[in-house]
Amino acid sequence: MPERTGPDPITAQVISNVLLSIADEIGMSLRRASYSTNIKERADCSTALFDARGRLVAQAEHIPIHMGSMVGAVRRLIAPEYLEQLAPGDVYITNDPYSGGGTHLPDITMVAPVFLPSGPDGDDGEPRLIGFTANIAHHSDVGGHVPGSNSGDSTSIFMEGLRIPLVRFATGGEVISDVVAFVLLNSRLPEERRGDLLAQTSALRLGGARLVELCVKYGVETVEAACEDMLGYAATRLAVAVERIPDGRYHAQDFLDADDAELGPIPVAVTVTVDGSAIALDFAGTGREAVVAINVVRSALEATVYYALKAALDPGIPANGGFFDAVTITAPEGCLVNPREPAPVAARTDACQRVADVVFAALAQAVPEIPAGSHSSITYVNFSGVGDGFYVYPEVIAGGSGAGPELDGLDAVQVHVTNSSNLPIEALEAEYPLLAERYELVPDSGGAGRRRGGLAVRRDIRILSDSAEFSAHADRQSIGPHGSHGGDDGTPGHFTVVRTDGSRERLPGGRVSGIRLGEGDVMSIESPGAGGYGDPRDRDPALVLRDVVDGRVSPDAARDRYRVHLVEGPDGLGVDEDATVSARS
Repeated sequence: MPERTGPDPITAQVISNVLLSIADEIGMSLRRASYSTNIKERADCSTALFDARGRLVAQAEHIPIHMGSMVGAVRRLIAPEYLEQLAPGDVYITNDPYSGGGTHLPDITMVAPVFLPSGPDGDDGEPRLIGFTANIAHHSDVGGHVPGSNSGDSTSIFMEGLRIPLVRFATGGEVISDVVAFVLLNSRLPEERRGDLLAQTSALRLGGARLVELCVKYGVETVEAACEDMLGYAATRLAVAVERIPDGRYHAQDFLDADDAELGPIPVAVTVTVDGSAIALDFAGTGREAVVAINVVRSALEATVYYALKAALDPGIPANGGFFDAVTITAPEGCLVNPREPAPVAARTDACQRVADVVFAALAQAVPEIPAGSHSSITYVNFSGVGDGFYVYPEVIAGGSGAGPELDGLDAVQVHVTNSSNLPIEALEAEYPLLAERYELVPDSGGAGRRRGGLAVRRDIRILSDSAEFSAHADRQSIGPHGSHGGDDGTPGHFTVVRTDGSRERLPGGRVSGIRLGEGDVMSIESPGAGGYGDPRDRDPALVLRDVVDGRVSPDAARDRYRVHLVEGPDGLGVDEDATVSARS
């Protein structure tokens, strides 16, 4: 057995946990210092640490779509033209998806190199680069053709807001006012942007100080060796998980709602090839670049694949870059998941959700524990207008998660590439001239099955100001989440405007902008449900009865989908055993 050259296992584990705690602390600091509800309340942000070679060593458990999204900016900073210019007190900023800055323009990435000062560990030489702190935060507005900078109907990235190349945001510990001015001038909420940008900067500095403390305590070489152990451990766990899958090629295809009525739904396809401990994903067969903003740049595709493999094969794989190089990902240029600049990308998460769906569906052919289809739609909504001042309220509405072989799906949860919180109604109504009139589960939205799919959410928002503008991007408005092993599909979602005169208008799709709402109008938002697992006739009638009593399943659905007949008796509602056996036979 080769002699161990790194730190002892206990020290390595301690250092690993400290690095993760630093990433978590950066995130907590960012949320507490931020101005916008989207960051401080909904936690639409992520934080990470990188080593001096630009490898991701620790990422806090925030938003899966951000997994690896900061890698592009750090990789550019370790290129010679940037590396030789890095200095203590620097902070870099970017948001451009086509140059490694993230996955869409509202997500602003900041990266700070961390240097060990001369002296504290006995080295009197020049400051030594020991790593990078990084964070990414979804800003409520960065310009573009609609408030919120995130509608699904833009047709070019130039409609989506300010593009920030990789530039210094701070030098020598001082923020560069000219760069701040550029960002503020291009936002409808300049003071909110200033507060959020400064929160990102201060959080990075805190993380840098913690990383220096760690290296002073254990020594740079010991910390670097522990990082090597962490990265190698992640790669090994992936290899072990892949080896459990029978060798073969597994193909799956699903569809996104049509971006153009004449062109039809867009297919998303993947072939997963397993050969021993090696795994490769080929997205040949995926449809064309979309006309609207659902295209997925490379960094978003990679982040989605990494999430899906981690979730499906071994959720315990550490959230670091150790397994990134062990996964081969290919996609034809000019397709939905490898678009050409300047294809629009603001609503890329809807397509990322479908990427996760097809990866899971392909792996499910060899890994039966994988659940049925989840709601897999971001269902992003944005209200803007004038209250005490101009406001922008972004929100992502939860839905159902897919049922598995042993458990029902969860109700009202975020799934796959997003993990943001809902905005509490108290915060919503305190900060915006809006009223949350209804917030409830949608009965019968989860697909019937031996295990029932999770339920969708309905959220009705009433306008209290003179007027407001509504924009959104959402998928699964025409094609519901798929059931598995004989389970039914979940229901699609939809948007409905209810005017003060009582008229109702169902919007034609999920990618809309410029919808004008007057005082008293209500926007009713309904997310998709989720797929069921197994034959509905195999579900325990007692569970069906419980669902009816709880309001999750209607009596009609109990009879028609589950073949369970209910009868009112002296002790309340019960199962008519004879009628149920007869119906199921």
